[in-house]
Amino acid sequence: MRTTLLALAAVALLGACASQPKPLQGEYAALTPRDAAGTDATGSPVRWGGRIVQVEPRADSTCFEMVSTRLDHYGRPYWASDDTGGRFIACRAGFYDPAVFEVNREVTFTGRLAGHESRSIGGYSYRFPLVDADIVYLWPKRERSLITRPAPWPWWGYW
Repeated sequence: MRTTLLALAAVALLGACASQPKPLQGEYAALTPRDAAGTDATGSPVRWGGRIVQVEPRADSTCFEMVSTRLDHYGRPYWASDDTGGRFIACRAGFYDPAVFEVNREVTFTGRLAGHESRSIGGYSYRFPLVDADIVYLWPKRERSLITRPAPWPWWGYW
């Protein structure tokens, strides 16, 4: 009985120690893309994430246009669709396949701010903060689960 309780306590403690994936760990500026678009914080280390809007493969790098969302305690973009913190562009050397990095996939980047770029979103001119990314962390797709209730409704029985 005692060993069972100790094993359960150990599992609970290890679960409480779960943290961010190793590539995403570190100290970063408490700066959102919306804040960075209005200031010059070039060189600041950032860890930003969100959903992909567009992937642009170039001759020597790939750039990602992102809608930023806040990150959870693991560093994964928060799931709420209306919780946006502005947009940003992250570029990384090498080729990242747009078939894998699809629109709306969740990605977290670490890197340094490298300036700004103005682009149009529809007819609106938007100032995007640019991130020179060190890490491009593609999160696995979230599986949606469907909860079904047995018929007939309301519940019958003793509950």
